Amino acid sequence: MKTSDDPRHRKRQKAIKDLFGLEFHQQSVGDRTKEILKNKTVIDSKITTAAPDFPLEKINRVDLAILRLAAFELLIEKKEPKNVIIDEAIELAKEYGGDTSPSFVNGVLGHIIKHEKLT
Repeated sequence: MKTSDDPRHRKRQKAIKDLFGLEFHQQSVGDRTKEILKNKTVIDSKITTAAPDFPLEKINRVDLAILRLAAFELLIEKKEPKNVIIDEAIELAKEYGGDTSPSFVNGVLGHIIKHEKLT
């Protein structure tokens, strides 16, 4: 993340807010969020495998939204380098999550990268 005004960071913030909001009520969402939701089953299975001690329903909703976005970018979208995606996810976790969110997000995404063939 270069600055908080970076357009890519703003798009990620929007996706996180959409994903988080959907946990509580139906709402209209952006195209990127719709793409993430189309791939939610695959994304959630990767998160579950990467964090076996944390069932999805036990993961903090903000952390889960961040993980879903980052996993989508890593596994499906593949437009940004993986280190950029992870750095952004950690920054979002610092911005929106709790004290342990950045390390949790980093650990889960690190596991996904280690066990997936990412090009």
